[in-house]
Amino acid sequence: MLIKLKIKIMKLSLSIITVLGFAGLGSVSAQTKLNVQGRVVNTTAVKVYLQKFNNKMFTTIDSTQVNGGKFSFKTAVELPELYGVTLNKDKSPLYVFLDDKATTINLDSASYYKNSTVSGSVAQSLFDQYRKTKEVKIEDFIKENPSSIVSAYVLYREWSYRLTPAEIEQNIALLNRSLDKTPYVQTLKALVPVLRSVQPGNRALDIELPDANGRKVKLSDHFGKYLLVDFWASWCPPCRAENPNIVKLFQKYKSKGFDVFGVSLDKNKASWLKGIKDDHLDWTQVSDLQFWNSAGAKVYGVRAIPANVLIDPNGVIVARNLYGAELEEKLEEIFSAK
Repeated sequence: MLIKLKIKIMKLSLSIITVLGFAGLGSVSAQTKLNVQGRVVNTTAVKVYLQKFNNKMFTTIDSTQVNGGKFSFKTAVELPELYGVTLNKDKSPLYVFLDDKATTINLDSASYYKNSTVSGSVAQSLFDQYRKTKEVKIEDFIKENPSSIVSAYVLYREWSYRLTPAEIEQNIALLNRSLDKTPYVQTLKALVPVLRSVQPGNRALDIELPDANGRKVKLSDHFGKYLLVDFWASWCPPCRAENPNIVKLFQKYKSKGFDVFGVSLDKNKASWLKGIKDDHLDWTQVSDLQFWNSAGAKVYGVRAIPANVLIDPNGVIVARNLYGAELEEKLEEIFSAK
């Protein structure tokens, strides 16, 4: 249980790194000009990039020159919404919720998250408050801030992988209807039937993705054994921490009818292949290299990794998201009974 707890904590930490915000206004509006002023420190960079968040990924939508250490954005964008501000468009940005309030950003390249500050944005203030609360109950947070886009975002980003389909629906119902058209609520509503379709007791859905040689491989071709479908990525520290446990169990039970089917959410093939080699993942591996747009992740409603599905020889799901000692106990139960 200790290993499982560490994995969950690591996943939560990653999630928190990937979130920021609060909005006093509820729904995404038409294009509105930003009022963002900023300063950069600890850098010789000459440009600051503004990026738009979508499905845990960022796309650069504008850039501005740094003059005397200062920069500004007047870009017409949808507000309130989550954006990224960065000095290097190829690296993870500082996540900032922007609204129609004048906002000041002090961007420290030495450590975006430890040293940078954002003031003026009502959205940022609420998320800062969320982050400082040690124990958050999502339903209480939403009830206190039902019209804030941050409530929708936190439910989408921080909680969707921890809740049952029914709990997701219950929390969506607590949100103000002005948030229904946000990408967060739309994604959550679409996620509910997907999650219901891949619960234990249901037949596993088939996926077909390319292996390292580009050959399409079907998941269903591997039915007939107890099969762990492992969603991971080389860039994911909790995944890499869990890999030795899976390797150990694979070696222990592969001769008894256990197999693993790896589905990577990588976006760089070289990094993916290096991760396979370094972690000794000697089982079938597939990836379409589409990051969070992975077709396999969409079919199984994967919103955070590591994630897994354990399938019996008949192709029926018997468990989801077992890690560490819990996965070991489940396999011991299965194979000792056999």
